[in-house]
Amino acid sequence: MDALEQELRALIAEACDLDAGRLAELELDDPLVGPVGPLGLDSLDALEIVTAVQRRYGIRIDDRNTSIQVLQSLRTLVDFVRAQQTAS
Repeated sequence: MDALEQELRALIAEACDLDAGRLAELELDDPLVGPVGPLGLDSLDALEIVTAVQRRYGIRIDDRNTSIQVLQSLRTLVDFVRAQQTAS
């Protein structure tokens, strides 16, 4: 697990008030949000995650479609944040 992945796991745990141990069991490609996701996160949790990521990393997740794509899994979130950091 790399540093960015660890940071994002901690950020999600804090933003959604989740136990860090529970989040540690999340696989990189598991659905992050929705009824099929192992964490049971809903659209309000998704908004909390987006807000926390934007504040922490100074990046924008502009619209609903982008949010849906970015929050598909922990891997897509890590890849998005990494790409935005590289572009800056």
